[in-house]
Amino acid sequence: MTTFSACIEMLFLPETDDFAQRIHLAKAEGFDLVEFWLWSNKDLEAVERALAQTGVKLAGIVAEPFAELTREGDHDRFLAGLERSRDVALRLGAPILICQSGPLLAGVDRARQHDTLTIAMSRSADVLKGSGVRLALEPLNDRVDHPGYYLTSTAEGLDIADAVNRPEIGITYDLYHSMVMGEDPEQVVADRLNRVFHVHIADHPGRNEPGSGGLPLKQKLGWLVEQGYDGAVGLEFRPTGSTAEALRVMRRSLDA
Repeated sequence: MTTFSACIEMLFLPETDDFAQRIHLAKAEGFDLVEFWLWSNKDLEAVERALAQTGVKLAGIVAEPFAELTREGDHDRFLAGLERSRDVALRLGAPILICQSGPLLAGVDRARQHDTLTIAMSRSADVLKGSGVRLALEPLNDRVDHPGYYLTSTAEGLDIADAVNRPEIGITYDLYHSMVMGEDPEQVVADRLNRVFHVHIADHPGRNEPGSGGLPLKQKLGWLVEQGYDGAVGLEFRPTGSTAEALRVMRRSLDA
């Protein structure tokens, strides 16, 4: 059975500005997992209290700071932040930290940027070793949402995880970003599902709830589960109306 995680940066946003209250709203909608992005701009005591009150668990948060991991000169800053992010993840019970590659650097050979990003992930594994917290590098699309982003290829993200070959390092596989880039999930993930630590879904166009667009999310998510994916599936989409109605549309779409 698929376990969904409510991304409360996007879900329940229409309903309340009280961030911690979104955890209560997620619980009322039947969620046992939530996730969010930055931790440094949150009231962590309020988040911690809401998690304890509801029994909801935290699936993941973003590893801060955002950095240009394709540039070696930015690695030390990221790794210092990763230590703090690791400690917050441990405090809140989040097993996954999600990170981004940063931009495609102009005038720098792409192969060099690939190698530099791989070094960043290898050094990150050392920071996380023994903590139980894992880092999931996320490929994103540069066609709609993230122009200028370096890591747009799922296969390349998996290649980096393979090259590092440490249990602390894998990828976040976002079906929306992948299919916006024209990828077929079954081809790009293939037999490397063990490197997929976390999954996100949204529909296209619009990055709205599944069922609002044209992506074959039921089929492709079903394939991941059939292949053995048993992690959380983050609902990282913008509701077109109320969150409750968007969730009804999503559930009909994925259950149909």
